[in-house]
Order: sequence, then C-alpha cells, then structure tokens
Amino acid sequence: MTDRHHLLVHGRTFAAVGDRGDISGYRGGSAPDGMFVRDARHLSRWQLTVDGAVPDTLTPVADGDTARCVLVPRGGRNEPPAYTLFREQAVGDSSFVESLRVTSNRPVPTTVHLAVTADADFTDQFELRSDHRTYTKAGAVRSRHALEHGVEFAYRRGEWCSVTTVTADLKPDAVEETGTGARRLTWALDLEPHGTAELTLRVMARPHGDRRALRVPRSPAAVRQRLRAREGEFVRGVDFPAGWPELAAACTRGLADLAALQVPATGPDGEELRVPAAGAPWFLTLLGRDALLTSLFTLPYRPALAAATLPALAATQATGTSTDGIAQPGKIVHEVRHGELAHFGQVPYGRYYGSVDATPLFLVLLGAYTEHTGDTGPARRLEPHARAAVGWMLDHGGLTSRGYLVYRADQGGLANQNWKDSPGAICSAEGTRPHGPVTAAGAQGYAYDALRRTAGLARTVWQDTTYAHLLEQAAGDLRDRFQQDFWMPEHSFPALALDGRGNQVDALASDAGHLLWSGLLDKEYGEQVGRRLLEPDFFSGWGVRTLAAGQPAYHPLSYHRGSVWPHDNALIALGLARYGLHDEARAIARGLVDAASATGHRLPEVLAGYGRDTHPEPVPYPHACVRESRSASAPLALLTAVGVV
Repeated sequence: MTDRHHLLVHGRTFAAVGDRGDISGYRGGSAPDGMFVRDARHLSRWQLTVDGAVPDTLTPVADGDTARCVLVPRGGRNEPPAYTLFREQAVGDSSFVESLRVTSNRPVPTTVHLAVTADADFTDQFELRSDHRTYTKAGAVRSRHALEHGVEFAYRRGEWCSVTTVTADLKPDAVEETGTGARRLTWALDLEPHGTAELTLRVMARPHGDRRALRVPRSPAAVRQRLRAREGEFVRGVDFPAGWPELAAACTRGLADLAALQVPATGPDGEELRVPAAGAPWFLTLLGRDALLTSLFTLPYRPALAAATLPALAATQATGTSTDGIAQPGKIVHEVRHGELAHFGQVPYGRYYGSVDATPLFLVLLGAYTEHTGDTGPARRLEPHARAAVGWMLDHGGLTSRGYLVYRADQGGLANQNWKDSPGAICSAEGTRPHGPVTAAGAQGYAYDALRRTAGLARTVWQDTTYAHLLEQAAGDLRDRFQQDFWMPEHSFPALALDGRGNQVDALASDAGHLLWSGLLDKEYGEQVGRRLLEPDFFSGWGVRTLAAGQPAYHPLSYHRGSVWPHDNALIALGLARYGLHDEARAIARGLVDAASATGHRLPEVLAGYGRDTHPEPVPYPHACVRESRSASAPLALLTAVGVV
C-alpha cells in the first residue's frame, strides 16, 4: 500500500484504514490492513468508488477518534468537481460504522453512482505478521449470503464459526458478485440542485464463541461522543503539574489512550473485568507484563486498573504443567489469544506463559496496591494465588536451585522471556548470544521486590510471620548474591545477564535502571549506575537507549539493541528518584516529554536511538505499536518520579 494507515481503536476492536478510508485487503507487512476483532480480520476489503472510479482525496484521513476525509471525483483544473463526498468512520465493540454524505456542486439535478466493495477473509493476525510462516486450515469454508439491506460473510472450520454482517440504512440497489469473493453494494443517488444525500453503513463482527447481544453504533458521531465521555472519566481528577504543561498534556493524552485500550477479561469467580490491552495493532489483548507495568505506573492516579488486572491474571494463573504453553504451577500468564490458530493449537499463545518476569511483577503490584490504597481485600482474596506465585519463583523459576530466576529458550515461542524478548536482545557487548539457560538482570530485581513486598503482606495482612521471615531472608540472600555475580568492576556497572555457565553477558544495557526501581543495588552501586545512564552513549536526549552506543552490538534501529523505550525510561526515572538522583530523573522526564510534544503528546511504543544533538526531531521506530498501554502510562510514572523532587 502507498497510503498511510490510520488506526481506530475501541477495546478489543480496531480498524486500520488508508487516507481515503479504504481497506485494500493487503496481506503481510509491518502494519495490518482491515478491521480486527479478537485476533481475526473481520473486514478485509472496504473500497469506495464513485461513478465507477476511485475518487481523489481532497482532505486525507487525520489521526483521531474517528476517521474523516473529503473526496471528489477525478477531474482537472478546468473541470470543477460535480459533487463532494464527506466520509466518516468509527469502530465500536465488534463493530464498524461509516457515514457517507454526498453534496452536489451543480445547479441542476445530478445522479451519482456510488459503490462499496466489501469482503471478510477472517484471516488470523498471526498469518499477517511478517514471520514467514504458513498455516494449514483443513476443511475451512467461506460463504457469502445477500441480505435485504446488505451481505453476510461467514467462515467455518470444524467447530469454529465466525460471521461478519454488512448492512446499510439506505437499501442498496444491488449486491453484486465481483469474481473474487467480495461483494459490491451499489446505489444510484439522485441529487437535487446543490442537494445532499446521506447513507450509513454498519459492520457487525461475531467472532467465534461470542454470543453477546451487541448493536452497531448509530453513527461515527455517537462513537466519538461515547469515547470522549470515557476519556473524560479517565482524565478527571488527576492533579496535573500546572508548571509543566507539556507533561500535563502527555499525561492527558496517555489517559485518553488507556481509555480506548481497555479489553474484557474474567476474574477467578467469573466476574467481568476490563483490563489494559498491551497495544494496537498487534497486541490488543491481555499481556501479563504489559498490564502489570501499566497498572503500576497508573496506581497513584487510577488504582482501578490494578484492581482489575490482579484478579484477571489470577484467573489465568497456571495450575499445572504444559510444554506447549510452557506453563508451570503458580506462573502468571504472558499472553492470552482468542484467534483461530490459538484455538486449534497452531500457535502456542492461547494461554502462553513464556515470561520470567510477569510472576514477580504480579506480586509487586499486589503489594504496591495494598500499600497505596490501604485496601487489603485483594491481598486477602488472592492470597492462594500470591503464595503459588512465590512457589513458582522458588521452585520452577529457579531461585532455590540456581539462586536466580532463569529461563530457557522456547523453540515454539519466545527465545527471550524477559521484557527484551526479541531474538538476540540478550547479548554481549560484541553481539553474541548466550548459551544455555539465561539469567536476566532485570528479572532478579523484580524477584527481590516481589519477595520483600509479599513478606510485608504475610506479616501485616495474612498474619504469617514465619512465612514473612522466610521471604525476607530469601530477598536478602538474592541481593547479596546478585551484587557479587553481576557487578562488573571494570565498568562500574552490572551485566545484562548470566549465561548457562554463570558467565557475565557484558553488554551495557538500560536494564540496570530497573534494578534502581526495584531497589536491588546498594546505595553506592545504585548512584554509580544512575549517573552512568545519563552519559551521552546511553542518553540520546530523548531517553536512555536500551544499549549504550559505541558497543558493536548497538544499532539505533534495533528493537532492543539501541532504541529508546518510553516505559523502560519511566522505570529508570522512578529508580533514579528512589536513589535520590532527582536531576537525572528530571532530565529523562524532559527528554520523553519533548519527544511526546513532537508527536501530538503521544509516546509511541519505541523510538529510534539516534541522538538529539544530530537529529532535532525524534526519529520513529519503523514497526512500533501506534498505541501502547505502557507508553501511554509512562507520563504518569514520570509525574510520580519528578513529583518527589
């Protein structure tokens, strides 16, 4: 595709449309094209033609809660457009709605022949991602049925069945076959002199297993009004810094994005919840690590997110062992998927547990929520889940047998299972990958914090002093062990990881800042690390790079080897403030806020690592999520970090 994609997001539903509001049916690449619900593409083609031709774009779609554009028929300078088309689109829960208004520019009656070509291929998201895999779908059948006011597309494979219905409030004159499986809805609109005609098209997706009674919104304007109300609820009551309007704007934009990124989940007793999705387009679902960090960042301002995330993750906590999803008793889920390929086990992500750090972060959030709110209800209710999570860390996680949380590459899933989970993200300064089980530094900080906070719950809420003492002893031992095994005296910096033989993986990486957030390093080491992270090879001017420049492994456009991640920097800023390095925390906050100001106050998932001294505007990372919950909540973490100055 040559035009840009514009993302419309509403809970578990998103649509990516082009500059004209069209969906082309493009397959593959870094950006999806279509309307998606629960990991499946329920609208793969949506193309408007007028008088048999694609109209020209007078005003392209701009970013916003709805997609609006202005189109005209093709012509030249000496042939003024006979009419103008005003197009607006929005997504609701499992739905897509478009309003079309055609206005004549002529003083005589005019007939406009309008057509919308629609199709639904029900492709799973994992088929569209650029991973060079193919998936067999034996027995799959697609069908199309004309309706009085539109068309219905259906897909069936064994017990799996999904449906997409397209209707219009102005009955089409015809529903035509195209020879490709798509259907063309056509209208002949008679316009009075300078007259106007309007019609509304509605798309309803019914994913497999979803039996809820839903309605398509009556118009894009109704969706816009509903989204503004929800955004207002998220923003209302937060005390923004009057003296730093740019930070206030980034917080406001982030909260508004979080309002749109809430997806349904279920608690341990079947209660309905809404939790932060990881991000759009590819991760509009529950990811344990992402939801936990988002909830931690927003805890001082929106504790309701934590109150929903904790039981949702408790409900999906592993109770047995599975090799496909690498589940182990007590482990917190990494990713939950609802698509066809997950349903049939062709990808392992239906419930996938490939994360070494979601489990300790679950305990960190439970302790932090209790401490911040004074509400002991979740800690009491989730005590069995918390104890099981501690049990996983001590047993399957490796704290008892190896002294650390350890993971092994999963051949069917993720090679790396810490937050830097791309292949090759854990590497030496030269770029070589470690052999054998990996002990990632950041996860040890989370484990230390988890043990300490859970000891606090055991002592004050569960009234179990023996258990509290055991966890406190384990935390102290972990801290002593870590500083001995990970500290690199020649760099005055901790190693990124240990390999399977206990050798240091010596890349200088931003993960060291997570150790400040967790409090794992003693004061002297912590201050050295904090100041080192603000030196020019680490700090780009927009934020701390994931890998310090100058190392052979560094690349400014690598996902985890030199890029700048807002949520990573938010954790670092909180850690700097914890160690009393307030000037350094404010420097990171300024860089990120300036980066957000350059992009409409919205922080992307990740930025390129190019320095601000040579690139006065932040350079985008080419495959970043447009909206990401951790980045949306990062300005609130910055607000917390600089608020203690």
